[in-house]
Amino acid sequence: MCGIAGLFLKDHGLEGQLGALLAGMLSPLSDRGPDSAGFAVYGPESSGCIKLTIRGPYGGDFELMLTALGNSIDMTIEPRRHDTHVVVTIPAEYESRARQLLLTFPEAAIVGAGRRMELFKEVGLPDEVSRRFKLDQMVGTHAIGHTRMATESVVSTNGAHPFTTGNDQCLVHNGSLSNHNAVRRDLAKQGLTFRTENDSEVAAGFITSKLRAGCSLEEALTASLDALDGFYTFVVGTESGFGVLRDPIACKPAVMAETEQWVAFGTEYRALVDLPGITSASVWEPEPAQVYLWERQ
Repeated sequence: MCGIAGLFLKDHGLEGQLGALLAGMLSPLSDRGPDSAGFAVYGPESSGCIKLTIRGPYGGDFELMLTALGNSIDMTIEPRRHDTHVVVTIPAEYESRARQLLLTFPEAAIVGAGRRMELFKEVGLPDEVSRRFKLDQMVGTHAIGHTRMATESVVSTNGAHPFTTGNDQCLVHNGSLSNHNAVRRDLAKQGLTFRTENDSEVAAGFITSKLRAGCSLEEALTASLDALDGFYTFVVGTESGFGVLRDPIACKPAVMAETEQWVAFGTEYRALVDLPGITSASVWEPEPAQVYLWERQ
C-alpha cells in the first residue's frame, strides 16, 4: 500500500500555498497509509546557512538541548518549533560541530538537513500529522509527502517516510525491495550509515551514493533500475527539484498531472483532484523504467 504525493510549482505566485496544497493531496491517501505520515518542504534559504530539522527528546523538552547547541557554536539559537520537531538555522561551517553535540542527546535525532529542505514525520493519521506540524502554513517551491502502511518494519517515527541520507535530498517509496540487505552492506562499506531496517532508507542511500560519486539525479535513478530488485515507485526530492521512477514492471499505481503552474504526482488520481486547474491539466500514467525530472530554472 502506502501513498505518495509530490508537487513542484512552476508559478511563484503559488509558493505561499504549497503546504496547504500538499496537505490536501495527502488527506485522500490516508487509507493507503494510516500508520504514519511525513513530508519534506523546500522553502527559502539563508545565505551561508544550513537548516537542521531535529526531533526533540521524548517529552518535548527542547530547552536543555538547544542551550547546549547554542553554547557549542557560540551563538543564540532561534528555533522554530513544529510539534515534536524543531528547525534551527546555523552557519554551514558549524554543521559538523552541531551534529557531534546532538549525539550527546540520544533521544533526539536530526531528521533532515539542508539549505532549503525541512523534513517532518510522525506516527499517526496523515490529516492529524499535517495538522500537528501546521503543514498548511508552509511555503516553498516544491514538496513531497508520504502516507505509510507498515508491512515490513515497525510503526515508528524513524520508520516513517521521507528518508534522507544527504543534505537537501530525500526519498519516498511505495513498494518493496528484495535485495535491500545486500545493498545496505555494500553502502555501509562506502561509509553510509542507516538508522532503520527499512528498505526505503537503503534506496535513499543508494541514490545519495551515486550523487556523491558525481552522477546526476537522472543517472542515479537510472542506476537504481539495475541495482535495486523488487517493485517500487520512487519520488525523490532535491534542492532544485524532484524526480520520479517506477520499476520496469510498474505494478504499483501512479499518476501524474501537469499544467503551466505546476507538476504533481499522486499514487492515485484522487490525490490530485483539488489542485488548481486540474480539469485542464495533462494527466498520464508514468511509464515503467523511465526517469521523470523537473528542476528550478
